[in-house]
Parts: sequence; C-alpha cells; structure tokens
Amino acid sequence: MAKGRDLKPHIGIFGRRNNGKSSLINLMTGQEVAIVSEEAGTTTDPVKKSLEIFGIGPAIIVDTAGIDDSGELGEKRVKKTYDAIKTIDCAILVITKNEFGFYEKELIKQFRDYSIPYFIVHNKSDLQPLEQLTREKIRAFSKAEVIDFSVASNTHVDTLIELLKKTIPETSFQKPSLLGGIIEPNGVVLLVTPIDSEAPDGRMILPQVMAIRDVLDNDNICIVLKETHLKQYFDQHQPEPQLVITDSQAFGFVNSIVPPHIPLTSFSIVFARLRGDFEHYMQGTPTLSQLNDGDKILILESCSHQVSCEDIGRHKLPRWISEFSDKKLDFDIVAGLSDIPEISNYRMVIQCGGCVVTRKQLINRLRPAVNANIPVSNYGMTIAWINGIFDRVIEPFKNKTNG
Repeated sequence: MAKGRDLKPHIGIFGRRNNGKSSLINLMTGQEVAIVSEEAGTTTDPVKKSLEIFGIGPAIIVDTAGIDDSGELGEKRVKKTYDAIKTIDCAILVITKNEFGFYEKELIKQFRDYSIPYFIVHNKSDLQPLEQLTREKIRAFSKAEVIDFSVASNTHVDTLIELLKKTIPETSFQKPSLLGGIIEPNGVVLLVTPIDSEAPDGRMILPQVMAIRDVLDNDNICIVLKETHLKQYFDQHQPEPQLVITDSQAFGFVNSIVPPHIPLTSFSIVFARLRGDFEHYMQGTPTLSQLNDGDKILILESCSHQVSCEDIGRHKLPRWISEFSDKKLDFDIVAGLSDIPEISNYRMVIQCGGCVVTRKQLINRLRPAVNANIPVSNYGMTIAWINGIFDRVIEPFKNKTNG
C-alpha cells in the first residue's frame, strides 16, 4: 500500500478471512479492484482504491488482510492490517455467520485507541441472516451501528453508503480554509518563497500552492516573491500586506525586514493549523530551551525524498537545534509512515509539515508521544523558537477559528 500519499479520506475494510471484504470493495467501487477467492488469505498487503461517494466526494478504500490470518507470513499480514488502522479516517468491520468474538473485539479496541469511527456489516446475509442474539452480543461490547448485508444479492447498498456518510467525520472530507479567520477581504497577502536546492524543479510545494489559492478564495491580492526581493518591495512603498507568510528557513532574514506591526508567520505553521496537532506543538516547542546533554530527538518526515546537503530535517534542523541548545544531542529521523522506535527513548519529537498525509494520519503518528507526555513540535515552530520570534509568528492565530 502506498502510504500517506493521498489526502482524500481513507476508509478501511477489516474482518476475518473470507468474510467478503474484497467483494464488498468491488461492489462499492463498481470495479474488480480486489481479488475474490474462496481460498482464505487471498488479500495480503493492504490495497488502496479511489472512488467517488456522493455526499463525501473522492475517497480511498483500503482493503486489508484477514485479522485471523495464521502462520509466520500470516502474522506479518495481520501486523500490516493493524498498522493500516493508524492511517484511516473511518472503518467498516465485516462479520459473517453471526461470528463476533476475539478478533472483532481486538479490532474495535484499536479503533477506539486511535479514535476511528466505525460501523459493522454482517455480510452474506443471503446464506445466514443476522440473529438477534448476535446483535445483543455486539451491543454489549460496542455502540456501533450494525446492518445485515449481502454482496451476492446486492441488497441495501444505499443503506451502506448512507451509513458510511453518517459515520465518516466531516472534517476528513470538508476543505477548511487555510487562512480563514486570519485575513480580511480586499487586502494584500505577501508570500515569501525562497528557491534553493530543496525546491522542486519547475513547480512549488503544496503548502505554497494552497496558500496562493486560499488567499484568492478569501478575496485578497496575492503577491509572491523570493526573499531577495523582500527589501525592495518595502523600499518601494508597495501596498502594505495584512500578512506575510514565509518559508520557515528564512525566518531570521524575513523577520529583520518585515516591520514589527505587520503579522508574520510561515507556510509550515499555517499548514499545522489546518492539518497538524497545533495546540500540542505550541505547548511542546519551548522544550527546545530545556534540552540536556545526551537527549534524543526524533524527527518525523512524512515523505521520502532524495536527501541533499540542504535537507532541513536531516541536516539543518539537527545542526540548528544543537547550536541553539549548546548541548550534545542525538537525532533519529524516520521518513514516510515507517514504524517509530520506542517513543520513551526520546526527549522530544519534531514533525514536518505533513503536506502529503491526511490529518488523521499525522495525528495518529504523534499519538504515542502525546500519550506519553513527550513534547512535540513542528519544523516551523521549532525554527521560530530558535530565531527568537516564536511569539510573533504565533500571534496571527491567537483566538482565531479556522473558517
């Protein structure tokens, strides 16, 4: 399964082997997406497929291996199934033959741990309908809704889709404004976008593109320039911007040029408000001034990319943090959505902007640290703290709601 590369809401299908999970996906997508076989264990790694759901929009269906798989290979498949829970926004638990026991309860426990909304589908009802005793057994353990369903007879598809629309969090498919509540209409917003070896050839990174669109959506004039033209802009007495957004790495330079009365922040911080764990970032960032020799810091990158000498997560941040703290620190870097080492080993966790993952994936990525009371921050807030301008770049967000 390609991890974390699609921002659409992710819907996971879970259950035992041969419960008809793959058939359910084929029915929902209207395509032969998943392999269907009478042989148990046909689905191995989680498989993703895009579909359009009326009332929700584009979504990703994630087909997982049977939770009751056995053997050495089966155990690896089951682990990947559990890992998939951390990446989804909503779950469908498929049962058959009125079986509701250990495997289903373990999945539901994981759904609860990761705050995943879910409902239960009793499949193959044409062979064996859902019994009242089974409903009562489920109700004793879970408040989730249960429907009787048959892929073979294609019954109650509309009921299934309506229940999905009801269960999936609206925040996973609604598109909140990046700058809503921060800027007023009919003004100027200045975007400072340095071009260095990390900038992709011939295009701009996603947070910059989203910012441009959001400025326009909020009925403002958007001006985009490199940091080398920032002083020229102000020297020429151009229209005063109501907000300046810069790449975090240029904070020190941009802060020295933008007049103190003009609000200043970064793409990373704006994006964290939309998709990150903003409040925990704010609480955890001051830990940078409390580090000691030997402390370990975990840096989380959401994407995998070619590393250059100017790479922020692997080179610049470790150097800047070490110089700022004047301590001998150890750094670990984990890219993509790979497994995180034992979280208790770390004094602090620093997350990238997360522009290639969903909010749920990012929040669940940080959940072990947050639950263990280990401070978390993100790239932008970390760089702002090191530059001594944390209060300034957070000011635009105080007492503001995301519109």
